Formats: sequence, structure tokens, C-alpha cells
Amino acid sequence: MAVGDPDAFTLYGWIVCVWVLVVSFQYGFHISSLNQISGVLTCHKTEPGLPPTYYGLPTCIPMDNATFSVLTSVYTVGGLLGSLGANVVMDRWGRKGACLSSAFIMAVGAGFMAVAASLSPLIIGRLLTGVAAGLGLCVGPIYISEIAPVKIKGAVGVLTQFAIVVGIMITQSMGLQLATPRTWRLVLLFSSALSLAQLLVGPIIVESPVWLNRHGLLRDKAASARRLWKGGHVLHGPDHANEDAEDPLLGTDEESRSLNPNHRTDEHEAAVTVPQVLMRPEFRKPLAIVCFSMLCQQLSGVNAVLYYSNNILSKALPDLGPYVSLGITIVNFFMTAAPIFLIDRLGRRKLLSLSATGAIVSLFAVGFGLDSGAVMLASAAIIAFVASFAIGIGPVPFVMIPEVSPHQAVSALSSVGLSLNWIANFLVGLVFLPLRDFLSGGDVEKEGRVFYVFAALLAFFTFMLFGLYRG
Repeated sequence: MAVGDPDAFTLYGWIVCVWVLVVSFQYGFHISSLNQISGVLTCHKTEPGLPPTYYGLPTCIPMDNATFSVLTSVYTVGGLLGSLGANVVMDRWGRKGACLSSAFIMAVGAGFMAVAASLSPLIIGRLLTGVAAGLGLCVGPIYISEIAPVKIKGAVGVLTQFAIVVGIMITQSMGLQLATPRTWRLVLLFSSALSLAQLLVGPIIVESPVWLNRHGLLRDKAASARRLWKGGHVLHGPDHANEDAEDPLLGTDEESRSLNPNHRTDEHEAAVTVPQVLMRPEFRKPLAIVCFSMLCQQLSGVNAVLYYSNNILSKALPDLGPYVSLGITIVNFFMTAAPIFLIDRLGRRKLLSLSATGAIVSLFAVGFGLDSGAVMLASAAIIAFVASFAIGIGPVPFVMIPEVSPHQAVSALSSVGLSLNWIANFLVGLVFLPLRDFLSGGDVEKEGRVFYVFAALLAFFTFMLFGLYRG
């Protein structure tokens, strides 16, 4: 660590960190926000003698399974749109401005859903929450990385995934209690209120010192640094602090220069656009690392495994069916906490290696358990997969993006990487059931074969990533 580098947050710095993490929390919250309340929302579960309206709003909105699937998937479409435009917002209005934009859109979108009286505003609101989540998921890891003290940069970076998991856990816990015709709207109202609170706190939050430095706002940068960090009177720009943390991840000096061109030559170089990132040769290596890390995360089949988890674990634990999803999320919560303490001790690459190995073995075990009728084996393998995913494949890619990206290209690379993440997420959801049915030939006892495909995909993209990444 260079002389003068900050090594700890002030109390105010931690407050800013938590404020930024709200956007990641909201992403996780809306991944599962409709799961527990789906029955009462769609009028499939009703209460005898219940009036059709409550406080002037219908107690449910009738829709069939196909319509509900469209409502659910619109979130992914919105996420892709938000990610595609995120680099423009981040570079023009700053990291703080992007977080505020995400919070505003989320407050409006969740509010629309909370007061929806028909399907149209529900879909519009769901689309807006996706846009907000896509924007927030791009800016959150960058903002966190740029304000994190060098000594704890990796641990603080893991908090992005931790906030996502907490969001999933909170919405599932709320759904268990509020999945009634009179109270389901409170789940969505909570999200809108949280974003409104984030907007109200916004005026006291400082901008990223790195963004201020790159835009030549040196007085604001110094003031921001003093408030965020103990020993905030850094002797050089925060860009250099980031370099010191990044260089060991990138291998040789030559690799470092190829991944982070012009770090030292021009701190105020104009931000790079997405087309430039895709076309210029000096960005090919960081672009490949970002893309392979995102593909490892989504093509691991995590959403497919979670899709199956309720069905499989409910058979093994029939009396605990409604609590299965929450139980898996709790496992995810505790295992995601582990990298906070391990990432800077073991390193990014070793943590990814352990995570990918455990996930691949678990996927094979899930497939074998389903094909052989061994429900307990499949159940244990699902829990092992979730734990393996949580310690590396889940959190580490969000840490990697700002670390391997040149500062003038970090917004564009984040936008490309997270857009690819949303596309891969959508495609897995689209092809999972048809692929399962094709590979099983309609035989229920052969439905595990699809998980061998995900194991192979994860192994391939992990191999490709490790060919480039030296973290």
C-alpha cells in the first residue's frame, strides 16, 4: 500500500457504503418480490367472504400462469435496458447521480406496482423496477470500489452480492407474512418507501473521489476523501490507490498495462463509450475477463437450480414446503458472508476456483440424484451448490469489474458485462424447460440430464476466465 493511502472508513464512510448498497438490495428484493405473493396477487388464492376491494384497490389482479410469467420476465427486459444505458448516466451525472436515478425509478416503479388496479400498471411498474435494478447493479460495484479503502477493498466489494442476498431473504420473509389479499401490496410499498428514503438521504452523500478526480474537481475530491476515510488527506489521487490494489490481481507489469492502459499518463482522459470498448484492442483483455466472469455466474445454472429446489426439497421435507425457499436463501446468506473475510486472504482466483469446483461437482450430483431417484442426494447437492456459488461465483465477478477495468472505461465495461449478465439470465430462463424436456425425452426419471449441461458450461467458461485472469 502506498504512503498516504486510506486504510479504513470513517463512520460517515460506512454510512455512504450502506447508502450505495441499497441499490443492490433492491435488485435482490425484486428478484423474489412476486414469488411468495404470486397466489394472492393472481387471484389463485382467495379468502371466503372477502370484499373485492380493500382501501379502494382490488384485492387481487386476475391472470393465468402465462400472463404471470410475462409479468415476471419483464423485470429482466427492464434490467437489460437499464444496464445498456448505465455507462452514459454514470459518466455524465457521476456515481452518486446514477444511484439517485436508480432510486427514483425504483420508487416510481415499485409504487406503480403497489397501487396497481389492473395488469397494465403492474407490468409498467415491473419494467421500471427492472430498469432501476439494471442501472443500480452497474453503478453499485463501481461506486463501492472507488470509495473503499485499499486495505479492505475486496471485503467491501463482496458486500454488493451480500446486499443482493439480504434483499432476496427479506422479500421472502415478508412474503410469508404478507401473502394475503389485504396485505400483499405492502411488500411492494416497502420497496418504494426504501427508495424514497434513499432519495431523501441523497443530499448528504458525497460523490466518488475517483469520479471527481477524473473530472478535475480537486477541491471536491479532497473534501470527499476527508469525510470518507480515516487519514483522508491522501497524498495522491484515489486512482493511484486503486492501482495499488489492482496490480497484484493482474499478474506482470506488462499485463497490468494492457488491462489498465494510461492509468498514470492521463487521469483526466475522457470516458470511453461502449462502442469504443468493443472496438479498441487495448480493451479486449479486460472485456474478455468481465464477460467470462458474468457468463460463469449466470451459465452455472443457479436460477435453474433454485427453480428446482422447491420441488425437490419439498419432497424430502414435505412438512416444510413453504419455508424451503427461505431456508435456501438463509444458507446463501451465511455462505455469502464468508467471502467478506476470505477474499483478501485467499485472493479472487483461489476463491473462484474453490467455488467453481464445488459448484460443478454439485451440479453433477443434482443430475445424478434426479436421474436415480435419490431425493436426499439431490437435496444435499442443491444446498452444496448454493453454498459453493455463494462463496465465489456469486460475489467475486462484481469485485472484479472495477479492478480489471481502466478507469476511463470502467463504466462502459460494467455496462457491457451486466448487460451480458441480464441476457444470459433471460436465455437460461427461456431454454431451461425446453432443454430439460428434450434431453429427458419426456421421462421424469431423466430430468437430471440438463444439469450436466450447466456443469459443462461452467467448467468451460471458468477455464476460459482463468486463462486470462491472474487474480
